[in-house]
Amino acid sequence: MTKLTPIESEFATSEDADAHDAWVRAKVERALISTKPRIPHDEVMAKAQAVLDKYK
Repeated sequence: MTKLTPIESEFATSEDADAHDAWVRAKVERALISTKPRIPHDEVMAKAQAVLDKYK
């Protein structure tokens, strides 16, 4: 187990970082092969902006 400092990584160990990397890559892979309908960028950004506007 390789310990990491906060300057090197947000994870405590290199194993934690590798596990997170694998998890993210798997999620991206599933999204890329998904046959679900895509959400247009403008729609996503409008929803995100609405959430941000709640906290102004």
